[in-house]
Amino acid sequence: MSRQSGLVRLLLWLLVASAAASPSFAQEAFETFKQLNGSTKMPKLKAFSAPGAAAIANVTQGRSVKLDAKLTDQGEPMQHGLSWRVFSPIPGADGKLPLLASAEGGSAAFQLAPGDYFVNVSFGRAGATKKLIVPVEGEVANQVLVLDAGGMSLSAISGADTHIPDKQLSFDIYASEVREDGERGLVLADVKPNTIVRLNAGTYHVVSEYGSINAVVRADITVEAGELTEATIQHRASQVGFKLVSEEGGEAIADTAWSVLTSGGDIVAESVSAFPVMVLAEGQYTAVARNKDKLFQRDFEVKAGVNLDVELMLDQP
Repeated sequence: MSRQSGLVRLLLWLLVASAAASPSFAQEAFETFKQLNGSTKMPKLKAFSAPGAAAIANVTQGRSVKLDAKLTDQGEPMQHGLSWRVFSPIPGADGKLPLLASAEGGSAAFQLAPGDYFVNVSFGRAGATKKLIVPVEGEVANQVLVLDAGGMSLSAISGADTHIPDKQLSFDIYASEVREDGERGLVLADVKPNTIVRLNAGTYHVVSEYGSINAVVRADITVEAGELTEATIQHRASQVGFKLVSEEGGEAIADTAWSVLTSGGDIVAESVSAFPVMVLAEGQYTAVARNKDKLFQRDFEVKAGVNLDVELMLDQP
Protein backbone atom coordinates (compact mmCIF):
# COMPACT_ATOMS: atom_id res chain seq x y z
CA MET A 1 0.00 0.00 0.00
CA SER A 2 3.02 2.32 0.45
CA ARG A 3 3.37 2.52 -3.35
CA GLN A 4 -0.25 3.52 -3.67
CA SER A 5 -0.18 6.03 -0.84
CA GLY A 6 2.38 8.13 -2.69
CA LEU A 7 -0.20 8.64 -5.43
CA VAL A 8 -3.07 9.54 -3.18
CA ARG A 9 -4.36 13.11 -3.12
CA LEU A 10 -6.98 14.41 -0.77
CA LEU A 11 -9.46 17.08 -1.80
CA LEU A 12 -11.15 18.85 1.06
CA TRP A 13 -13.86 21.42 0.70
CA LEU A 14 -14.81 23.12 3.95
CA LEU A 15 -18.25 24.62 4.20
CA VAL A 16 -17.61 27.17 6.94
CA ALA A 17 -20.57 28.57 8.81
CA SER A 18 -19.72 30.62 11.88
CA ALA A 19 -22.20 30.08 14.69
CA ALA A 20 -21.65 33.67 15.78
CA ALA A 21 -22.50 35.06 12.38
CA SER A 22 -25.42 32.70 11.73
CA PRO A 23 -26.35 30.87 14.95
CA SER A 24 -28.86 28.46 13.49
CA PHE A 25 -27.00 27.49 10.30
CA ALA A 26 -24.88 24.66 11.64
CA GLN A 27 -27.77 22.91 13.35
CA GLU A 28 -30.05 23.33 10.32
CA ALA A 29 -27.34 21.88 8.09
CA PHE A 30 -26.96 18.87 10.37
CA GLU A 31 -30.71 18.24 10.25
CA THR A 32 -30.66 18.11 6.43
CA PHE A 33 -29.00 14.71 6.44
CA LYS A 34 -29.80 11.35 7.99
CA GLN A 35 -28.23 11.06 11.43
CA LEU A 36 -26.34 7.93 12.41
CA ASN A 37 -27.73 6.60 15.66
CA GLY A 38 -25.62 4.95 18.30
CA SER A 39 -24.64 5.09 21.91
CA THR A 40 -22.63 8.11 22.95
CA LYS A 41 -19.60 7.74 25.18
CA MET A 42 -20.15 9.97 28.21
CA PRO A 43 -17.06 11.44 29.88
CA LYS A 44 -16.47 9.77 33.26
CA LEU A 45 -19.88 8.05 33.15
CA LYS A 46 -19.09 4.45 32.34
CA ALA A 47 -22.52 2.91 32.92
CA PHE A 48 -25.96 3.52 34.33
CA SER A 49 -28.89 1.52 35.61
CA ALA A 50 -32.63 2.05 35.36
CA PRO A 51 -34.19 4.35 38.00
CA GLY A 52 -35.79 2.84 41.08
CA ALA A 53 -39.18 3.84 42.49
CA ALA A 54 -37.64 6.05 45.20
CA ALA A 55 -35.54 7.93 42.68
CA ILE A 56 -38.55 8.59 40.47
CA ALA A 57 -40.55 9.86 43.46
CA ASN A 58 -37.78 12.31 44.37
CA VAL A 59 -37.58 13.57 40.79
CA THR A 60 -41.30 14.26 40.53
CA GLN A 61 -41.34 16.22 43.82
CA GLY A 62 -38.18 18.29 43.26
CA ARG A 63 -37.28 21.76 42.07
CA SER A 64 -37.48 22.87 38.46
CA VAL A 65 -34.14 22.93 36.61
CA LYS A 66 -33.89 24.24 33.03
CA LEU A 67 -31.14 22.94 30.75
CA ASP A 68 -29.85 24.36 27.46
CA ALA A 69 -27.13 23.13 25.10
CA LYS A 70 -25.09 25.05 22.51
CA LEU A 71 -22.76 23.95 19.73
CA THR A 72 -20.32 26.73 20.67
CA ASP A 73 -19.98 29.08 23.60
CA GLN A 74 -21.29 32.00 21.50
CA GLY A 75 -24.05 30.03 19.77
CA GLU A 76 -27.77 29.97 20.40
CA PRO A 77 -29.49 27.21 22.43
CA MET A 78 -30.22 24.21 20.22
CA GLN A 79 -33.84 23.28 19.59
CA HIS A 80 -33.57 19.81 18.04
CA GLY A 81 -31.56 16.59 18.08
CA LEU A 82 -30.51 16.51 21.75
CA SER A 83 -30.65 13.61 24.20
CA TRP A 84 -30.57 14.51 27.92
CA ARG A 85 -29.73 12.13 30.78
CA VAL A 86 -29.66 12.90 34.52
CA PHE A 87 -27.71 10.53 36.79
CA SER A 88 -27.26 10.14 40.50
CA PRO A 89 -23.55 10.49 41.44
CA ILE A 90 -23.89 7.57 43.87
CA PRO A 91 -23.45 4.13 42.28
CA GLY A 92 -26.23 1.61 42.86
CA ALA A 93 -25.87 -1.93 44.17
CA ASP A 94 -24.78 -3.04 40.69
CA GLY A 95 -21.98 -0.47 40.63
CA LYS A 96 -23.66 1.64 37.98
CA LEU A 97 -24.84 5.23 38.20
CA PRO A 98 -28.66 5.25 38.43
CA LEU A 99 -30.43 7.03 35.59
CA LEU A 100 -32.99 9.36 37.17
CA ALA A 101 -34.52 11.18 34.19
CA SER A 102 -34.19 11.63 30.43
CA ALA A 103 -35.55 13.80 27.63
CA GLU A 104 -35.24 14.20 23.87
CA GLY A 105 -35.43 17.28 21.64
CA GLY A 106 -34.09 20.75 22.45
CA SER A 107 -33.96 22.56 25.79
CA ALA A 108 -35.11 20.43 28.73
CA ALA A 109 -36.62 21.01 32.17
CA PHE A 110 -36.48 18.48 35.03
CA GLN A 111 -37.96 18.35 38.51
CA LEU A 112 -35.02 17.41 40.74
CA ALA A 113 -34.83 17.09 44.50
CA PRO A 114 -32.10 19.18 46.18
CA GLY A 115 -28.77 17.42 45.87
CA ASP A 116 -25.95 16.54 43.48
CA TYR A 117 -26.33 15.09 39.97
CA PHE A 118 -24.48 14.43 36.74
CA VAL A 119 -26.16 15.81 33.61
CA ASN A 120 -25.16 14.51 30.18
CA VAL A 121 -26.31 15.85 26.80
CA SER A 122 -25.52 14.15 23.51
CA PHE A 123 -25.85 15.34 19.93
CA GLY A 124 -25.14 12.38 17.68
CA ARG A 125 -21.59 11.28 18.57
CA ALA A 126 -20.85 14.56 20.36
CA GLY A 127 -21.51 14.89 24.06
CA ALA A 128 -20.88 16.93 27.20
CA THR A 129 -21.26 16.19 30.91
CA LYS A 130 -21.65 18.57 33.83
CA LYS A 131 -22.00 18.20 37.58
CA LEU A 132 -25.20 19.84 38.81
CA ILE A 133 -25.97 21.01 42.34
CA VAL A 134 -29.64 21.72 43.11
CA PRO A 135 -29.88 23.97 46.22
CA VAL A 136 -32.45 23.47 48.97
CA GLU A 137 -33.58 27.09 48.67
CA GLY A 138 -32.85 30.17 46.60
CA GLU A 139 -32.87 30.61 42.86
CA VAL A 140 -32.01 27.67 40.63
CA ALA A 141 -29.90 29.04 37.77
CA ASN A 142 -30.47 27.86 34.21
CA GLN A 143 -27.80 25.36 33.23
CA VAL A 144 -25.96 25.68 29.89
CA LEU A 145 -23.79 22.90 28.45
CA VAL A 146 -21.46 23.69 25.54
CA LEU A 147 -21.02 20.72 23.23
CA ASP A 148 -18.06 22.16 21.32
CA ALA A 149 -19.31 20.12 18.37
CA GLY A 150 -19.54 20.21 14.60
CA GLY A 151 -20.34 17.89 11.71
CA MET A 152 -18.52 15.83 9.08
CA SER A 153 -19.85 14.67 5.71
CA LEU A 154 -17.76 12.35 3.54
CA SER A 155 -17.74 11.48 -0.15
CA ALA A 156 -15.20 10.22 -2.69
CA ILE A 157 -14.32 10.21 -6.39
CA SER A 158 -11.91 8.16 -8.50
CA GLY A 159 -9.31 9.89 -10.62
CA ALA A 160 -10.10 13.47 -11.52
CA ASP A 161 -13.89 13.33 -11.32
CA THR A 162 -15.22 9.79 -11.82
CA HIS A 163 -18.29 9.11 -9.67
CA ILE A 164 -18.10 6.11 -7.33
CA PRO A 165 -21.42 4.34 -6.60
CA ASP A 166 -22.37 4.72 -2.96
CA LYS A 167 -22.72 0.95 -2.47
CA GLN A 168 -19.01 0.51 -3.31
CA LEU A 169 -17.83 3.09 -0.75
CA SER A 170 -17.43 2.94 2.99
CA PHE A 171 -15.76 5.14 5.58
CA ASP A 172 -14.45 4.34 9.05
CA ILE A 173 -13.76 7.20 11.46
CA TYR A 174 -11.02 6.79 14.08
CA ALA A 175 -9.53 8.95 16.80
CA SER A 176 -6.41 10.76 15.63
CA GLU A 177 -4.31 9.60 18.58
CA VAL A 178 -2.43 6.31 18.32
CA ARG A 179 -2.66 4.15 21.45
CA GLU A 180 0.20 2.31 23.09
CA ASP A 181 -0.72 -0.85 21.20
CA GLY A 182 -0.26 1.03 17.91
CA GLU A 183 -3.99 1.13 17.11
CA ARG A 184 -6.47 4.01 16.94
CA GLY A 185 -9.79 4.03 18.75
CA LEU A 186 -12.73 3.42 16.41
CA VAL A 187 -15.30 6.21 16.61
CA LEU A 188 -17.75 5.02 13.96
CA ALA A 189 -17.63 2.21 11.39
CA ASP A 190 -19.16 1.82 7.93
CA VAL A 191 -20.28 5.43 7.49
CA LYS A 192 -22.25 5.89 4.27
CA PRO A 193 -21.38 8.70 1.82
CA ASN A 194 -22.96 12.13 2.31
CA THR A 195 -24.23 11.32 5.79
CA ILE A 196 -23.75 13.92 8.51
CA VAL A 197 -21.84 12.57 11.49
CA ARG A 198 -22.08 14.81 14.57
CA LEU A 199 -18.78 14.89 16.44
CA ASN A 200 -16.97 16.81 19.13
CA ALA A 201 -14.52 19.32 17.66
CA GLY A 202 -11.12 17.84 16.89
CA THR A 203 -9.09 15.93 14.33
CA TYR A 204 -10.18 12.47 13.17
CA HIS A 205 -8.46 9.79 11.09
CA VAL A 206 -10.70 8.68 8.21
CA VAL A 207 -10.20 5.46 6.24
CA SER A 208 -12.04 5.25 2.92
CA GLU A 209 -12.46 1.91 1.12
CA TYR A 210 -13.51 1.67 -2.53
CA GLY A 211 -14.52 -1.92 -3.17
CA SER A 212 -13.05 -4.63 -0.96
CA ILE A 213 -9.57 -5.41 -2.32
CA ASN A 214 -6.81 -2.79 -2.16
CA ALA A 215 -8.29 0.64 -2.92
CA VAL A 216 -7.85 2.32 0.47
CA VAL A 217 -7.20 5.99 1.25
CA ARG A 218 -6.43 7.50 4.66
CA ALA A 219 -6.74 11.13 5.68
CA ASP A 220 -6.81 13.28 8.81
CA ILE A 221 -9.83 15.59 8.83
CA THR A 222 -10.55 18.35 11.34
CA VAL A 223 -14.02 19.16 12.65
CA GLU A 224 -14.54 22.72 13.88
CA ALA A 225 -17.12 23.61 16.52
CA GLY A 226 -20.30 25.02 14.96
CA GLU A 227 -19.20 24.17 11.42
CA LEU A 228 -19.96 21.49 8.85
CA THR A 229 -16.87 19.98 7.20
CA GLU A 230 -17.47 18.34 3.83
CA ALA A 231 -14.54 16.18 2.67
CA THR A 232 -14.21 14.58 -0.76
CA ILE A 233 -11.50 11.91 -0.89
CA GLN A 234 -9.82 11.08 -4.18
CA HIS A 235 -9.17 7.41 -4.87
CA ARG A 236 -6.56 6.20 -7.36
CA ALA A 237 -8.44 3.11 -8.49
CA SER A 238 -10.83 1.73 -11.10
CA GLN A 239 -13.34 -1.02 -11.73
CA VAL A 240 -12.04 -3.94 -13.82
CA GLY A 241 -14.07 -6.75 -15.43
CA PHE A 242 -12.49 -10.06 -16.51
CA LYS A 243 -13.64 -12.71 -18.95
CA LEU A 244 -12.21 -15.67 -20.84
CA VAL A 245 -13.56 -15.74 -24.41
CA SER A 246 -13.23 -17.85 -27.54
CA GLU A 247 -13.24 -14.75 -29.75
CA GLU A 248 -12.79 -11.04 -29.19
CA GLY A 249 -15.94 -9.54 -27.67
CA GLY A 250 -17.47 -12.98 -27.20
CA GLU A 251 -19.43 -14.40 -24.30
CA ALA A 252 -17.56 -15.19 -21.08
CA ILE A 253 -16.77 -18.88 -20.67
CA ALA A 254 -18.19 -20.45 -17.54
CA ASP A 255 -16.33 -22.59 -14.97
CA THR A 256 -13.34 -20.26 -14.94
CA ALA A 257 -11.23 -19.53 -11.86
CA TRP A 258 -9.43 -16.18 -11.68
CA SER A 259 -6.38 -14.84 -9.87
CA VAL A 260 -5.09 -11.27 -10.02
CA LEU A 261 -1.42 -10.71 -9.21
CA THR A 262 0.62 -7.58 -8.66
CA SER A 263 3.70 -6.88 -10.77
CA GLY A 264 5.69 -8.43 -7.92
CA GLY A 265 3.75 -11.68 -8.12
CA ASP A 266 1.58 -11.26 -5.01
CA ILE A 267 -2.04 -12.42 -5.26
CA VAL A 268 -4.42 -9.55 -4.48
CA ALA A 269 -7.74 -11.16 -5.48
CA GLU A 270 -9.30 -14.45 -6.53
CA SER A 271 -12.71 -15.38 -7.92
CA VAL A 272 -14.60 -18.29 -9.44
CA SER A 273 -16.95 -16.61 -11.87
CA ALA A 274 -17.47 -16.31 -15.61
CA PHE A 275 -17.29 -12.51 -15.50
CA PRO A 276 -15.88 -11.19 -12.18
CA VAL A 277 -15.72 -7.45 -11.58
CA MET A 278 -13.16 -6.05 -9.15
CA VAL A 279 -12.04 -2.64 -7.91
CA LEU A 280 -8.24 -2.36 -8.05
CA ALA A 281 -5.83 0.36 -7.05
CA GLU A 282 -3.84 2.05 -9.81
CA GLY A 283 -0.87 -0.06 -10.98
CA GLN A 284 0.41 -2.99 -13.05
CA TYR A 285 -1.22 -6.43 -12.70
CA THR A 286 -1.40 -9.89 -14.27
CA ALA A 287 -4.71 -11.71 -14.75
CA VAL A 288 -4.55 -15.52 -14.62
CA ALA A 289 -7.54 -17.65 -15.72
CA ARG A 290 -7.84 -21.42 -15.15
CA ASN A 291 -10.33 -23.42 -17.23
CA LYS A 292 -10.31 -27.23 -17.62
CA ASP A 293 -6.78 -27.49 -16.23
CA LYS A 294 -5.47 -24.94 -18.71
CA LEU A 295 -3.96 -21.60 -17.68
CA PHE A 296 -4.27 -18.30 -19.53
CA GLN A 297 -2.74 -15.01 -18.49
CA ARG A 298 -2.46 -11.39 -19.54
CA ASP A 299 -0.73 -8.31 -18.16
CA PHE A 300 -2.79 -5.13 -17.79
CA GLU A 301 -2.60 -1.67 -16.24
CA VAL A 302 -5.15 0.07 -14.02
CA LYS A 303 -5.42 3.84 -14.34
CA ALA A 304 -7.37 5.94 -11.85
CA GLY A 305 -10.93 6.67 -12.91
CA VAL A 306 -10.73 4.59 -16.12
CA ASN A 307 -12.87 1.44 -15.89
CA LEU A 308 -11.90 -1.39 -18.25
CA ASP A 309 -12.58 -4.97 -19.31
CA VAL A 310 -9.73 -7.47 -19.56
CA GLU A 311 -10.31 -10.29 -22.06
CA LEU A 312 -8.23 -13.47 -22.23
CA MET A 313 -8.43 -15.54 -25.42
CA LEU A 314 -9.13 -19.27 -25.17
CA ASP A 315 -6.89 -20.09 -28.13
CA GLN A 316 -3.95 -17.92 -27.11
CA PRO A 317 -0.59 -19.73 -27.25
